[in-house]
Amino acid sequence: MWNWLTCSLSVGASLVLFDGNPFHPEPAMLWELAQNEKISVFGTSAGYIGALQTAGVKPRELYDLSSLRTVLSTGSPLSIEGFEYVYNDVKSDLQLASISGGTDLNGCFALGNPMGAVYPGELQCRALAMKVEAYNEQGRPVTGQQGELVCTTPFPSMPIYFWDDPEGKKYHNAYFNIYPNVWRHGDFIEVNERGGVVIYGRSDTTLNPGGVRIGTAEIYRQVEQFLEIEDSVIVGQSWKNDVRVVLFLKLVEGEELTDDLINRIKKSIRSNASPRHVPAKILAVPDIPYTLNMKKVELAVKKTIEGEQVLNKDALRNPEVLDFYAGLKEVRED
Repeated sequence: MWNWLTCSLSVGASLVLFDGNPFHPEPAMLWELAQNEKISVFGTSAGYIGALQTAGVKPRELYDLSSLRTVLSTGSPLSIEGFEYVYNDVKSDLQLASISGGTDLNGCFALGNPMGAVYPGELQCRALAMKVEAYNEQGRPVTGQQGELVCTTPFPSMPIYFWDDPEGKKYHNAYFNIYPNVWRHGDFIEVNERGGVVIYGRSDTTLNPGGVRIGTAEIYRQVEQFLEIEDSVIVGQSWKNDVRVVLFLKLVEGEELTDDLINRIKKSIRSNASPRHVPAKILAVPDIPYTLNMKKVELAVKKTIEGEQVLNKDALRNPEVLDFYAGLKEVRED
């Protein structure tokens, strides 16, 4: 996002930055800032929008947001409910653009279009100069089906090498070791007939219970509705020649993981996603591991509970929490 900010300066925009707890001293404080500074483009995360929704915050009833024209959301897929919340409780006449890209590519593969329609749960379009497709398991582009996010031709901001990688092996293994000369980004997406894009989560943590591929975002969407849950992480654990879904929950302070809560979570997932999505195990944990730039690291959890070594712990904000996952007896039991 640093690159977006510097580009904004180059066209004469003023930047308003906030560093700290966005819910202190009260949950709606950033919208008061938006009112007072007459912010026109409000950049945020899907997690923040979900937290506002859970807390019942209604900024449109509290502040004058007449200057606000656009809300940008990134960091993770924004749920259908998140879209509906913004239009119902923040402002009805703005552009809500969920965007997806990466620091590595210095841009977005899919993003918003101020001239296009907004559909709940979708990124409006693929970016200019980005030949983005969804590849099926045979490596062919598909429409209306879930597949791997790939970029089939070079793009202007594509890195050409990694530091300390003179032979290019790390660079090749990171993006080109699955489809020759095709950038595989590691996300599970669907491109629909109108060109919209739905993000289902990281493909390297795609769940495959019973050989059926499902995305983690479909489970997160249900879990985020529970007021008792502060955060969560979902992984597919290799188990008895198959894969089972394990859901780890960080509970709100003072809450407990009771049988009633577990049953309500499973019922919600079964009814609103599918029986395949229902976790085999739901366990409470003290924290969820994130990278330094606040991306949830499902793969590190998966490797830890399967006894594999996590090599890039230096990239984690809270690497010590993995020791707790490693010591969980429940993940080694039926």
